[in-house]
Amino acid sequence: MTGAASGGIAVVAVVAALTAAAFVPLIGHARAGAPLLDFLTAPYTLRITRFTLLQAGLSTLLSVGFAIPLARALAHQPQFMLRGTLLRLMALPLGLPALVGVLGIVEVFGQRGWVNGLLAAIGLDSRLEIYGLTGILLAHVFFNMPLAARMVLSGLEAIPYESERLSAQLGFTPAQHWRHVEWPAVRQVLPGTLLLVFMLCAASFTIVLTLGGGPSATTLEVAIYQALRFDFDPGQAVVLALLQLLLCASCYLLLGRLGTDIDPGMTLGARARPGSRGSGRRTGDWLLIAMAGAFIALPLVAIVISGLVAGLTLAMPPIVLGAGWFVLALGFEGPFSIAPAAVVAGNALLALPFAVRIIEPAMLGHAQAYDRLVLSLGIKGLTRFRLIDWPVLGRPAGLAAALAMAMSLGDLGIITLFGSEDFLTLPYLLLQRMGTYRTTDAAGLALILGGLCLSLIWTAEWMARPARRSTP
Repeated sequence: MTGAASGGIAVVAVVAALTAAAFVPLIGHARAGAPLLDFLTAPYTLRITRFTLLQAGLSTLLSVGFAIPLARALAHQPQFMLRGTLLRLMALPLGLPALVGVLGIVEVFGQRGWVNGLLAAIGLDSRLEIYGLTGILLAHVFFNMPLAARMVLSGLEAIPYESERLSAQLGFTPAQHWRHVEWPAVRQVLPGTLLLVFMLCAASFTIVLTLGGGPSATTLEVAIYQALRFDFDPGQAVVLALLQLLLCASCYLLLGRLGTDIDPGMTLGARARPGSRGSGRRTGDWLLIAMAGAFIALPLVAIVISGLVAGLTLAMPPIVLGAGWFVLALGFEGPFSIAPAAVVAGNALLALPFAVRIIEPAMLGHAQAYDRLVLSLGIKGLTRFRLIDWPVLGRPAGLAAALAMAMSLGDLGIITLFGSEDFLTLPYLLLQRMGTYRTTDAAGLALILGGLCLSLIWTAEWMARPARRSTP
């Protein structure tokens, strides 16, 4: 067995052990607790399950529903001056800490936000209510619509040039062009896009915790947290965690069967499209692009402005893993004794699938091209890694590290269970400041946290660009 295979098996074993350490206590408490069927059919369980599915379904429909026309507008306007900038802006919510994004949304759409201030200035008494289902949907669209738009755009950009040219020669109307040329391409990526966004919304924790607004807007993730930290009912938390695990596993398996293999955000869409569009349709495209850009940019701008003012005056669900480890630690020295290890391990497991997805294509292509040559030359171990593998894998590994660090830096999943006055992270401290209405402190912390994560995402975008080749 080669050293690489042994290392891979060791990593898989560690991941399996950490997952089992969370899963086995859940099963044990589920057997020892009240009858499982009674709790699953209880009104409380049915209500939060129904709301979890409802908010995830509506969020998915809104996110993808807005993403399709936006992707079409971007595909129709390849020469749009700020197109590349907008596409890079659309990559930011993917790595922005959810709590920072929520704070920006509250600054813009909240009770005392910019939108309600504008409505009051023009004499309208109606106010936009940010807490509850409305706020959850708004935040989910902010985070997931750009991701869905870039996935759909990648499908549109895969349309063969000949199909576009033939459409122009045949004089297709916009409706005919959509039906015969664009819709078949969108249809290829649409099922995977819908399911991926649904899975992200169903497993949403931070957004629902901060914008849920009460018991009527509680999801399975938040209910697990409440059962452990407020009700201290491990049995209830266990059943809810198993139910959430079943939901996420079903979505993941279905996503794998759909087999969507589209890069969710690194394309800059430089392929030109033939044909011309009338001035009215071009204006509509530009208007749609401008509205989407404003919707994404305004919360980010609000974070920067509020943060600068504060400075002057002074991006398996983690909650399920955390719940299992929390229950496991109850039999030892207590949950808070393993807090640092739990947070680090949970964030590492959360980022691991994304890192593998980034590194794997480069590794497979590299192995296919050079494995036989390297074996024939007898180059092995660290020598092979240093001389042969690292020059190729260094760039995707750096990209994976930047994204993983951004995700871990802004996570508010496991820390909410294990956090205390003696063990804080920036997102947890930000949540505390928001909970005590210390908005000035929260704005400053959000600026620091958002700046760190956005710099990591920009670094990842830069590392994702192909390396320039020198011309002879």
